[in-house]
Amino acid sequence: MAESGLKRELGLRDLTLFIVACIVGTRWIPAAAHAGPGSVTLWLLAAVLFMVPLAFAVARLSAKYPGAGGFYLWTRNDFGRWPAFLCFWSYWVAIAFWFPSAAMFYMSAGLYALGPQYQYLAESRVVLLAVSLAAIWIALGTNLVGMKVGKWTENVGAIATWGVGALLVAVAVVVGMRHGSATPIDIRPTWDWDTINSWANFAYAMSGLEMAGLMNAEIRDPERTIPRAGWIASGFAFLFYAGATIALLVISRPEKISEMNGFAEVAGVAAKTVGAWWITPLVAALVMASAVGQFGGLGTGVSRLPFAAGVDHLLPKVFARVHPRWGTPHFAILLLGVVASFLLIVMQAGDTMRAAYQSLVSLMVITGFFPYLYMFGSAWKAGRRISALSGWAVTVLAIVCPVVPTSEVHNVWLFEFKIVLGTLAVIASAWLLYRRAQAK
Repeated sequence: MAESGLKRELGLRDLTLFIVACIVGTRWIPAAAHAGPGSVTLWLLAAVLFMVPLAFAVARLSAKYPGAGGFYLWTRNDFGRWPAFLCFWSYWVAIAFWFPSAAMFYMSAGLYALGPQYQYLAESRVVLLAVSLAAIWIALGTNLVGMKVGKWTENVGAIATWGVGALLVAVAVVVGMRHGSATPIDIRPTWDWDTINSWANFAYAMSGLEMAGLMNAEIRDPERTIPRAGWIASGFAFLFYAGATIALLVISRPEKISEMNGFAEVAGVAAKTVGAWWITPLVAALVMASAVGQFGGLGTGVSRLPFAAGVDHLLPKVFARVHPRWGTPHFAILLLGVVASFLLIVMQAGDTMRAAYQSLVSLMVITGFFPYLYMFGSAWKAGRRISALSGWAVTVLAIVCPVVPTSEVHNVWLFEFKIVLGTLAVIASAWLLYRRAQAK
């Protein structure tokens, strides 16, 4: 795979923080806490059965197939051009759907966490859309002008994520010492359909390591750096998810922690309990900063997919161009920003904000997990048999679960229609684009 113009700007520190920014999403913590302390066990299972096998697969395949494009390159070499194109397209669309769903959560959570006097801003669609669009374009814009600049967006976002986790744990320790835990910490999950249905989100929250493979051509000494950075980031991801979930449950009870506004609710309780008014605005700032870092990391990584397809002559030549000064596939980054902005606006029409959020999350998980079937297939061919089997099992379950709507979705038929139509549209559009490229 051609790499002309891409610059190796990422060392061990930068790649570790880049992966942390891509994997760890604070958005999943309120949902996990709302489900109760059994979520800690689900985090452990997701880490052992999915994130660890993915780490082995990415490290092995990045060394076997060095170059820009990550799993597009792996799938093309092992299974052919059409499967590679379908993987690229479905993953790219999933990230495009991820942007508006994540922006809806992060910016709403941040505005709510600022305090009661600012909550009306979080309830205004106009304000929420404006703030979300600004966050997306700040993240993509800094990465557009080169990884030398853009990597600091991911670095700051990852450090902010560390800050959120450390702050929550510290406050939970103080609350626990003064008043005891608000929730009895029993990590045995209740095995029912709701628990199984939530598994997809837990597994999806552990994904993101594949972004290191996509950035292979911009990493210094990737064969050594990717495994080391991957294991460090993976360890932090599990500790963050499990530790932050427990912290929220020590501070408040599950039924008082909502999925959308859990950070604001827990921060408010914590501020009153320990007598520190600054906790709520600090949580708001850290959540928003971590969001911008994640927008930058995932947006940067996924832009290397259309670049690789462009180099492979399956997309117009403009996708294969690297900016002569910035050293980035600038057109791919700009296109992602435009599509994500468009989806952010139109996907909310005709439904409640919560149902729109759930539709986006479900479609994002389904299309985003499909490429893992081929990824773990490549891992099987590379000799990582146990990793492949575990990864396949989790991937299939994660694709099936989001089809079942949650209790927040009142119009079930509309929800299912969006999911089915969206999934079929992704596959059909991939086929049409591929056939057009083949005809040329």
